[in-house]
Amino acid sequence: MIPNSALVNIKRCGEKGFSLYRSLYIGLHYSRELAQHDKPSFYRFFQKVFCHCGLGALPHFQTLLKVLLITTMSFSASSIAKSDADYESPQRTADQNVELNSSSKKPQVRFHAWGGSAQVNGYLQWVAGQVNQRFNIEMQHVKLADTSDAVSRVLAEKAAGNHDNGSVDLIWINGENFAAMKKHGLLARSWVEELDNFALTTPEKNHAMVTDFGEATLGMEAPWGKASMVFYYRSAHMKALNVTPPQTIGELLRFAQKAPGRFTYPVPNDYLGISFIKYAAIALNSDKQSLFYQPVTEQSLQVVLPALWTYLDHLHPNMWLQGEYMLRQASQLQRLVGTGELTLAFSFTAAEIPSAVNRFDLPDDVRTYAMQDGSLANVHFVGLTYNSNNKSAAKTVVNFLLSPEAQAEKQKLAVWGDDTVLDMTALSTAQTMLFKSDTVHASALDKSQSAVLLAEPHASWTDALREAWFHRYGARY
Repeated sequence: MIPNSALVNIKRCGEKGFSLYRSLYIGLHYSRELAQHDKPSFYRFFQKVFCHCGLGALPHFQTLLKVLLITTMSFSASSIAKSDADYESPQRTADQNVELNSSSKKPQVRFHAWGGSAQVNGYLQWVAGQVNQRFNIEMQHVKLADTSDAVSRVLAEKAAGNHDNGSVDLIWINGENFAAMKKHGLLARSWVEELDNFALTTPEKNHAMVTDFGEATLGMEAPWGKASMVFYYRSAHMKALNVTPPQTIGELLRFAQKAPGRFTYPVPNDYLGISFIKYAAIALNSDKQSLFYQPVTEQSLQVVLPALWTYLDHLHPNMWLQGEYMLRQASQLQRLVGTGELTLAFSFTAAEIPSAVNRFDLPDDVRTYAMQDGSLANVHFVGLTYNSNNKSAAKTVVNFLLSPEAQAEKQKLAVWGDDTVLDMTALSTAQTMLFKSDTVHASALDKSQSAVLLAEPHASWTDALREAWFHRYGARY
């Protein structure tokens, strides 16, 4: 529990300070000895972290350092140990690691990945069993609520001078988190080309395998899976309303006008909400799409915003609750479709729609499709940290993740339903057969139909569009 004296001072630091406090807290076990025995070094340690974060000028900077000191000093050794156990990543000194490795030939690879999906967790449990059986490697899935927590942990280790005994080996990332790790030098470079199975993604002709939200990956992360925006609808509703599913961003507005209250999107500080804004901005500016794949500038932002604002100004009054109240979480979209309040919604995980039907979270009249003017799409990656002391074993794990067998298992609807990053033309006939499925779910996306994919804009556009949206429309939740 955070002491009352700390809570009082945290409030004085503002929202940004509190957010940073939360992220840095996970690294406190590195500094508790400093806090107890060497306070000046404790201050220097976190000052380095602040500089790496670019937040050295944060108001009440010294106050926040004092808060961290108070918190560190107030935790007993038992509570610190419990915190480490909850994080599922036990820490050891260099000597302890040497002793452990000398007594056991089985290397451990700690894979930090979001743990909020039963399907993903189950798949990674299968992977752990496979790499243990095949390569005698112990893979531990460290479940994260927020990927930025692991990013902050590696950043704290670097600031503390821990350059070869990190607690994070592999990390599931893309987008803003990759950009942050690249900026601060937290990932190993030029290792992906060493993986035999990476060639099966044919990166020489598939630029998406080496680009992450407009950022060149430089061999710092390996592609793992693909996702794209899909829309889904209640077919019984469409028939009753005498309307058809919209196929473009323009038709979506006309649908909302004919069937008011039957569509909405989350606010753009939700991942799915900002994805909808990016899709709309790109689709509405088809003649200016090249701007989105360069770092955003004030000039380029002002070029694309007028079409977006005109569209949203007309869409919002026709949305659920007249657009005056909007959802905060993407999961609430599916719930409203299930209860019949919405007729049309969207997702970034096509496989979750038939899975929800099987769980009876959605009715069996739900159908999934892709917009004809493009589906926002991205690749998610696995990064290898610069200070992992198990790099060889970690590369073996990633190479297995890219194997046809592992990719085919991941793509199974009953397992995860995540699309493969492998190029089918690069596989043998036997390998291609691993991806064949005899069962077709009525609510699943028809993958035999071609779809136009819109690459994610440069990572800098995410914050720029989000901030512009809130400046114009304010909080609606």
